[in-house]
Amino acid sequence: MPPQDGPARLSPGLLGWSRGWLLSVLSLLLLLLSNVQPGVAFLGQCSVDRSPPHETAVFKRHVAKSCSDQDREAEAITAEEILTALKAAKTVDLAGIVVKGDMMLDRLPTVPTSTVGLETLPGRELPGMLQEQDVRVIPGALSIRDSVVQGVLAANPKQGMLVLKGPVSMTGTRFERSVDFSRSLFLGPVDFSEAIILHESFFTGAVFSQGARFEKTAFGAHSRFHRAVFKEAATFLRAGFNGLAEFLEVRFEKDASFSRAYFKMGTGFSGSRFGGTLDFSEALFEREAFFTFTVFEGDAYFRRTTFRADANFSDAEFKGMDDFSKAFFNSEPRFTRTKFSGVRRSPGGLQDPRFLYGFAAALLVFAVLFVLALRKR
Repeated sequence: MPPQDGPARLSPGLLGWSRGWLLSVLSLLLLLLSNVQPGVAFLGQCSVDRSPPHETAVFKRHVAKSCSDQDREAEAITAEEILTALKAAKTVDLAGIVVKGDMMLDRLPTVPTSTVGLETLPGRELPGMLQEQDVRVIPGALSIRDSVVQGVLAANPKQGMLVLKGPVSMTGTRFERSVDFSRSLFLGPVDFSEAIILHESFFTGAVFSQGARFEKTAFGAHSRFHRAVFKEAATFLRAGFNGLAEFLEVRFEKDASFSRAYFKMGTGFSGSRFGGTLDFSEALFEREAFFTFTVFEGDAYFRRTTFRADANFSDAEFKGMDDFSKAFFNSEPRFTRTKFSGVRRSPGGLQDPRFLYGFAAALLVFAVLFVLALRKR
């Protein structure tokens, strides 16, 4: 019997297979949707994880690394939003975002000093802080990682102080304007590793109660840590100081590392005190470096350090071992009235007298042998 004209019909077996395939696809979609966390939005290949609108404890926004610059601009937040979250005592957890506007932390409300809970903290600098009347507090963590801050970030402490109770993390963030945490008390760990600060960075009179990390941090036109206090280990490993670097009268109570750091302009550590081991190994000073009246309580390592301009250690005091082995001085360093009470190691390198004497002796032997060879001809 010839086939009849009309719409094609699926066989029962094929129809059953199609329904099964469709149900499988729907089940897979439902499974994927059920695993999506609340607050995660997908914009093409760009995912954004944000805190729910009614979240009272955390202000969170994470923009994935796969997002384009246009996506980040679309998800940009204002400094006002962050200040609002801080005023509500929320933890700030931001990553991969763009912050627009100036974040002036002196707009936070003041609180009585007695409510901050500083009375039990040790330290010579705290009694003076307890007398401050103008105190502002950030109770939770402050984290702005792998982001771009387009405006000023400043405690703006004309008077009083800012207390940051939680950890502070600014790793990988680019600050297009200045950063000022002067007169700030950091009660948690601080991490500015791999941050880029294009303009000024001021930490004048800041107190770091726990570890401070500035590894591979790029500092801009002017960096100032005048009279800062590092109560735990501080590391500036491979940090780059592209402008004037001031570490005058700074107190490092534990180990401090500036190994492989780069100082492009004038640098001052005068009047500072290093309570633990100090490491400037392989650091590079392009301009003048001042260590006058500096006290080195522990061992001080300047191995393979390069000083391309004046290096002044006048009136400094080395209480531990001082190691200048293979250090290079473009001009004669100044050690006027410098006190050495520990084990000394010779400068090494081209400045090592043993090297110079040995080189001169080798030249003399070569000259004698050369003259004898000429006479035999």
